[in-house]
Amino acid sequence: MSANKPTRVWADGCFDLVHFGHANALRQAKAMGDVLVVGVHNDEEIEKNKGPPVFTQEERYRMVLAVKWVDEVVKDAPYTTQLQVLDEQNCDFCVHGDDITLTADGTDTYQLVKDAGRYKECKRTQGVSTTELVGRMLLATKAHFSQENKLKEDETLAELSKSPQGKSPYTGTTQFLPTTQKIIQFSEGKEPQPGDRIAYVAGAFDLFHVGHVDFLRKVAEEADFIIVGLHIDATVNRYKGQNYPIMNLHERTLSVLACRYVSEVVIGAPYSVTKELMKHFNVDIVLHGATPIAADEDGSDPYAYPKSVGKFKQIDSANLLTTANIVERIIENREKFMKRNAKKEKKELDYIAKTEEQ
Repeated sequence: MSANKPTRVWADGCFDLVHFGHANALRQAKAMGDVLVVGVHNDEEIEKNKGPPVFTQEERYRMVLAVKWVDEVVKDAPYTTQLQVLDEQNCDFCVHGDDITLTADGTDTYQLVKDAGRYKECKRTQGVSTTELVGRMLLATKAHFSQENKLKEDETLAELSKSPQGKSPYTGTTQFLPTTQKIIQFSEGKEPQPGDRIAYVAGAFDLFHVGHVDFLRKVAEEADFIIVGLHIDATVNRYKGQNYPIMNLHERTLSVLACRYVSEVVIGAPYSVTKELMKHFNVDIVLHGATPIAADEDGSDPYAYPKSVGKFKQIDSANLLTTANIVERIIENREKFMKRNAKKEKKELDYIAKTEEQ
């Protein structure tokens, strides 16, 4: 290999409900080379091999491209990684996490590149998976998410118990344990440069999705350095109610930090944007999306100060997707997603049993 030739790394996947686990795998893959090329499977391939995706393929393409370690996105990547695709994209090798990815018939999707010696492995992020997040939302249906068609708690739990959920080390329900090292890995640690226009936005950014990405992309048109203030779980629950947030503060922090448009995150930001906060971060403009703004606990406008000094602006990203919409997608297709989770976990357990016998 020429010393001047950049190392091109291939990574692929469904990238459904793109979360910090996906982002961490892509971060590790990028560290192994110079250019990271990411292949994203289309809806048909995912439906056939895994079950219904939560996001559409177009939403997933845009989400992956917004991850700051990604250089190129290849649409309609085959579910089983092909050497021909790596050659077409001039990629030297493929990187995937140390978890199991199987086709509909239980075959390792990376066996071809493994056999060719063009496969490298990175560490899977413990405590999160798309299957596990879907499981959280399925369990959440026992409370308030669907008032019109409310399900009995014992019925929900009984149906979920039919699956092997919790037994597979890859898709079972686990708890993410944050560390300072993980935050450091996700943070660029850059300071604003002299003359930079600094923008501040705040919110829950729960289940970080393409609606958030489109909003932050618009924010990036207004400023050079973007600070995102993330509200604590109790605050999010106060203004969103029900079972929100789906992801806790530390999970939301990493998901937001992985976005290429975000420069810094304030972990546990105050709900009201005060004079002191703006002065501390030298904020030039405070921005908010087109969604309604809930009052603070005392009934006051949380953006009263930036409005009073002419430093507040609402922008419309033209994307109406919300976290609630995603939860609704899960609930509307509840049976399909329950079967998808159970099917995926069973395949993993069968594969583990088979390999242990060898």
